[in-house]
Amino acid sequence: MANIFAERLDALRSMMRSRGWDAVILTGSDPHGSEYPAERWKCVQWLTGFTGEAGDVVVTLDHAGLWTDTRYFIQSVRQLDGTGVELHKMRVPEQVPIHEWLAGKFADESEVYFAVDGICTGQEFISGIKQAINAGGAACHIVSIPDMLDAIWQDRPGIPQTPIFTVDPGESRIERLGRLRDFIEAKGCDYILLSALDDIAWVLNVRASDIEYNPLVISFLLVGPETAEWFVQKEIVEDPVTEATFAQLQDDGIFLRYYEETEIALSEVDGTVAADTGTLNYHLCSLIGPARLIPCPSPVKEWKAVKNPTEIAGFRDCHVQDGVAMVRFLHWIEKCIQNDREISEWDAAVKLGQLRAEIPGYQGDSFETISAYGPSAALPHYITPHSGAPVLEAHGLYLCDSGGQYLNGTTDITRTWALGPCTPLEREDYTLVLRGHIALASAVFPADTPGCRLDALAREPLWAHQRNFGHGTGHGVGWFLGVHEGPQDIRQNLNGTGFRPGMVTSDEPGIYREGMHGVRHENLLLCEDAGTNDFGGWLRFEPLTLCPFDTEPLILEMLTPAEREWLNNYHAVVYSTLRPYLDDADGEWLRRKTEAV
Repeated sequence: MANIFAERLDALRSMMRSRGWDAVILTGSDPHGSEYPAERWKCVQWLTGFTGEAGDVVVTLDHAGLWTDTRYFIQSVRQLDGTGVELHKMRVPEQVPIHEWLAGKFADESEVYFAVDGICTGQEFISGIKQAINAGGAACHIVSIPDMLDAIWQDRPGIPQTPIFTVDPGESRIERLGRLRDFIEAKGCDYILLSALDDIAWVLNVRASDIEYNPLVISFLLVGPETAEWFVQKEIVEDPVTEATFAQLQDDGIFLRYYEETEIALSEVDGTVAADTGTLNYHLCSLIGPARLIPCPSPVKEWKAVKNPTEIAGFRDCHVQDGVAMVRFLHWIEKCIQNDREISEWDAAVKLGQLRAEIPGYQGDSFETISAYGPSAALPHYITPHSGAPVLEAHGLYLCDSGGQYLNGTTDITRTWALGPCTPLEREDYTLVLRGHIALASAVFPADTPGCRLDALAREPLWAHQRNFGHGTGHGVGWFLGVHEGPQDIRQNLNGTGFRPGMVTSDEPGIYREGMHGVRHENLLLCEDAGTNDFGGWLRFEPLTLCPFDTEPLILEMLTPAEREWLNNYHAVVYSTLRPYLDDADGEWLRRKTEAV
């Protein structure tokens, strides 16, 4: 049987031959530089079958390659089998990025023509390719074809439209627009264009469900000293909630325009436009032109990373309710195993979703639940099969990485749980990862320390036993926004953004052994002030996540007295906070699971 993805590659190459293109470059993003694109813009997935969150594709007449990082190596090998697409590994010492590979591939050519979907390709990405090709002596021609795949993607989904509503984060949209206007005045420009969907949602205090797991509205926002124009995909408004939201926006002086009018407005705007070329797509950047474009990072990313008191209170509240759901879930899992009730990874994921759905203010999951038993957990970004999922057994480790979107915050939690007897290696890995988690969670560090300098704290217990993991240790989290949010993070990559009080970040070290097991422990942490002395200001973390860690698989002798104290204190807070919301059976289970070790 012919592989459907190989057939799609053949169709794309026929288009390339007819138009004289040397290569087609597709990114796994959308017109807004989003991490999670809507179905319409999952071009890499449609062409290759690869479902990972990070992947770019290059197709030439004799080669097709997928560039992705260490999180997806095992997954991509499986999904690309038979497609004719070859894996190119990133975040490894021998990596060859796309621009370098293209430069080598076409080193002997005098000129090359590369086709891109200009609305789904970032300006900085294209600039890197041009520089690499030109440095080799060839003339690089970029052919921008918006919605390029329309010619061969016959049933391509349209742009989603979901109801838009207003949220109250403790700061009005008028105040936030005022911050933007102060910024453009200081920058000496006439306008600022926001293209990142979470930036726009934060400024306007609006939410929707245009992208799965992310409460965002597909749109662009152009703000001037006296005007604000919101280009939004809502041709026909029939939803009363959206109509009310639009009325509020207009009352606040925000002019609503059709999403499709963005191109016309930018080509005609009179004055200079500040824009973040890290998220601005190549097509719109070309329309603004170099004479009018002022490249600069979006100031919104820094602003929304620091949560205000209302947002912090919301985070705390939603984590209490989320913790209750997690306790009920883990107790249910344990009872099923003890009573020999057969449940699969997918059954468990569905159950957790049902428990979260009972929480007032729940708006859906913050990402697709990773429910993974045994070898499945060795894939950090495992996709749980909806049918034929592995069955949980009364031994070994079960990993569940999940989260919820709530009207008052966003959660992200991973727990690894022993379903029965564990091997010595499983127990050792489990203990080392928890030690790494505790090391970061209990850290006290100078104010404005960047996460790249904190990352080693979580890895040191693993490194001491010559073990490591290939993903970042922590990412920022939005307030009822994206579960992955910058600009701060905790990873080995150099990132100079320093930590400040009010930032919310994950703490999630892990160990993964292909074909055997995976371990990850994750809480969300709130960065808070730890005081000032002769050596300057200091910061520390407060755990927001409230859920016990399984102490059964721990090798207690490997824990230091300080690590035991941290774990016991954390469990005491978990029990005292969650117990009032649980029935007697769940409460008694939680008491046993939080006993001091």
